Amino acid sequence: MQFGVFTIGDITTDPTTGTTPTEHQRIKDTVRIARHAEQAGFDVFATGQHHNPPFVAPGNPPTLLSYLAAATQRIILSTATTLITTMDPVRLAEDYSYLQHLADGRVDLTLGRGNTGPVYPWFGKDIRQGIELAVENYHLLHRLWHEESVTWSGRHRTPLQDFTLTPQPLDGVAPFVWHGSIRSPEIAEQAAYYGDGFFHNNIFWNKEHVIRMVRLYRQRYEHYGHGAAHQAFVALGGQAFMHRDSQEAVRRFRPYFDNAPVYGHGPSLEEFSRLTPLTVGSPQQVIERTLEFREWVGDYQRQMFLIDHAGLPTDVVLEQIDLFGEHVLPTLRREFAARKPSDVPEAPTHAFLVERARRGQAPVPGGTADSPAGRERAAAAEA
Repeated sequence: MQFGVFTIGDITTDPTTGTTPTEHQRIKDTVRIARHAEQAGFDVFATGQHHNPPFVAPGNPPTLLSYLAAATQRIILSTATTLITTMDPVRLAEDYSYLQHLADGRVDLTLGRGNTGPVYPWFGKDIRQGIELAVENYHLLHRLWHEESVTWSGRHRTPLQDFTLTPQPLDGVAPFVWHGSIRSPEIAEQAAYYGDGFFHNNIFWNKEHVIRMVRLYRQRYEHYGHGAAHQAFVALGGQAFMHRDSQEAVRRFRPYFDNAPVYGHGPSLEEFSRLTPLTVGSPQQVIERTLEFREWVGDYQRQMFLIDHAGLPTDVVLEQIDLFGEHVLPTLRREFAARKPSDVPEAPTHAFLVERARRGQAPVPGGTADSPAGRERAAAAEA
């Protein structure tokens, strides 16, 4: 089980002091947070991708992640998310392959459509084609990472003729891909089709919706013959704010929640905490709530936490990371490990991907001929 922190890179005025960080300060503090997360024992740091205020998450995440690769030793560097709809898949293939080499394999990425509608016309795309763009662009990206020479044509970019990616992925294995979605079953289907991971960033949704989306992905993963449904690769999002005194945690976090650009001025803190994974309280409450997620979706491989948003001062964020490292992560690791069946795979790493490829067990997009999907295709062809 991997535990990580992710940032959306918002620049938000601290409602308790009226102080607003500069872009420069927020960028440098993001580096501090990532390095501190590694020191505290987190496994993953992920950055969002934004092109507009009030966010200063990088428009090209490999810029930040390459810097972090040199500034860290162990932590996996990822995204939350990479905009597969508005970015050129050729550039994505090049940039993340290059980053993979710089980081000695400590890289994976989450692909998604993002949550900012105007980004589509800024990059010459139509938001009404969002799902189609996600499907077509990833089809090309996957081929670029798995074929030496690619000839391709589609609807949304110029054709390629005998194109060879450089650099090729490290050790001949592409970075692991999580397909991130909050509401789109088509993306759960896409993740299952390729045998990739599914990241349900469920910070806004009730558990019933989360359960439906993850169940769909697991069922389709098995349909394509990549493994049993309970063996599929699932990641979840979450939010937490802690204090040793749970009432003090609520008192301190309330003004940040009430004014947050992500969810402020809507449901109350109590209502939002009841309906979504947001947990504001003691470390023990965060442990208990996170363990509940396993009851929702089964054994899963990665849990990400959003903790640096809503105007929280960086020193407070670092304190939260320390609370996680000292009081939460050791217990969560022990409890999740004790409950995990032996046939559920560990969270994917570069070493895992290299070994899987060596054994000839890398997933085949759409499933092999003897998978349920393959037999279904054969029956349709005979009909």
